[in-house]
Parts: sequence; C-alpha cells; structure tokens
Amino acid sequence: MMRFLLKRFVGVLPVLFFLPLITFVVMHFVPGNYFDSLRLNPQISPETIARYEAMYHLDQPVLVQFFYWLKHICTLDFGYSFAYKQPVLDLLLSRLGNTFLLTGAAFLLAWLAAVPAGLLAAFYRDGFCDRLFRLVAYLGLAIPNFFLCLVLLYLASRWGPLPLGGMRSVGHADLSAVGKVWDIMRHMAIPVFVLSLSSFAYLFRLMRSQTLEVVSKDFVFYLRASRVSEAKILFKHIGRNAINPLVTLFGLELPALFSGAALVEIFTGWPGLGQVMLQAVRTQDLFLVLGNMVMIAVILVIGNLLADILLAVMDPRIRLGRTN
Repeated sequence: MMRFLLKRFVGVLPVLFFLPLITFVVMHFVPGNYFDSLRLNPQISPETIARYEAMYHLDQPVLVQFFYWLKHICTLDFGYSFAYKQPVLDLLLSRLGNTFLLTGAAFLLAWLAAVPAGLLAAFYRDGFCDRLFRLVAYLGLAIPNFFLCLVLLYLASRWGPLPLGGMRSVGHADLSAVGKVWDIMRHMAIPVFVLSLSSFAYLFRLMRSQTLEVVSKDFVFYLRASRVSEAKILFKHIGRNAINPLVTLFGLELPALFSGAALVEIFTGWPGLGQVMLQAVRTQDLFLVLGNMVMIAVILVIGNLLADILLAVMDPRIRLGRTN
C-alpha cells in the first residue's frame, strides 16, 4: 500500500508543478499588474515600487520569477499579498477553515442523499421516488448556483427565518455553545443547500445509471431466487457494486466543489476564500492567486489518493499493490 501511494504521489507531481506554472504565465499575459495601480498614487515614489519589485523578483523574466517562487514555497513561504498587506499563507489559513466547513457539509450532504436516492430510484424504476428524484436532479442541473442563491435569499428576506448572509449573528459571542453551533448552522443553510443540490444532481444520475446496469446482472436473479431479502440485495450487493464509479470521482468532486464554492460565498457573504480570491483577481494579486492554485492542486491530489484507498477497501477484487 505504501509503495502504491508513493507511486501515485510521484505520478501527480506534474500537476503540482504545471498548474501553478500555467496560472503564473496566464497572469503575466493579462495587461498590467498590482503595481500599476500604485504608480497612479502620487504619495508612493517610483523608488519604493522598484524596491518592492526587486524584493519579490518581479523585475525578472517570467520563468525566473516562477522558480524563485517555487523555491520559496519549499519553506512554506507563499509570498506576500499586496492587496491585503499580509503573508499569503496566513491569509489563506485564516479563511480556509470557513471554506472547508461549507464545502465539507455540502459534500457530505450530497453524497449521503445521492447514493441511497440513486439506489432506490433505479431499484423501483419509474415509480414515485424515481420520478421525484429525477425532477430534483434536473432542477439541480438546470438552475445556476448564483440564481438559486438570489432566489433563496429573496425568499428568506420575505418569509424565511434564515439569515441573509455572513457566518455569525451580531450577538454570537453572547450565545451558549449549543446556541453558537445552531447560529452557524442557520447561516450555513442556504449556501450548503445550493452547493449540495448541484453536486447531488450529478452524483444521483451516475448512481442511478450504474444501479440500473447492476440490477440486470445474473447474480441479482440468483439472489432473488435464493429468497434473499430485497433490502439486503439492494444495499449490500447491488449498492456495493454500483458505487465503485462514484468512489473514483471522489478525488475530483471535492476540489471541484471547493473551487465552485467561491461564487456562492460571494453571494451569501460567507467569510471564506471566495471573497479573497475575487479581490486577488481584481487587483492582480499574483502570489495570492498562486497560493489558491496550489491549495486546489493539493486537495485534488489528496482526494484522488483517498479515492484509490476507498475503492480498494470497498472492492476486494482490486489489488493496489499489483497495479501496473
């Protein structure tokens, strides 16, 4: 297992290298940079700007800048955020927990709902549950996240008891421990629902199609002929075989949800990385954008490794140590 994990990690190292490199090059193709806005300020001298550019090697060619940055991140120095006036790593870590709380809850909710819904919808094909879940999935795929955010925020402002944005209420510090948890959960309700709905739609459709394929197998007929209970056939035998393709998507779903949460965070005022990255792109804060790309790449790598391990645990036919 350790040899397999090491082999997979070495295989994904190009992702950790080329994703920031492509981002670095694209950022330099965009006209202007952060210091162009500083040059418009008469209170900042050209010597000061030149000193900052030399300090962070921004006066060097693009590839030279990139390898200087790559050298620094080996010591966990992700650079300096010019827009926020603080180190990139400190800024990302201060918001990372909030984003993980939001995306983790949406990820868990989507999977817990999509897997049994896909099983039941395929097992009782064309029944009421199948039609209902398919309708929800179609709506999840058809409605853009930002539009659904606006609709839910409008409904909450008119009739709902849910807060309209942010992560905590004004009197959050005065609440009890249970009250603080409940207050954060109320603020999470709208963004988590929006994120989980689109993820649920994709996972449900895949789980349903895989279940329909497994249901037609000969072993299901044999189990029914052996008078095995329908619930045991569905959840133990059919579900175990149908869920394998979803497990392989685990490594892609989590970083995709993580990066897709940025727009939802902006619309709902959630204090995560979304607003930080919007400001970074608008001000062309190079090191902050690169730090976010590295974070997404690391999550992608970790997610794929976890997916391989889960797949081996759930399907004993797979032998990770013998993969070519």
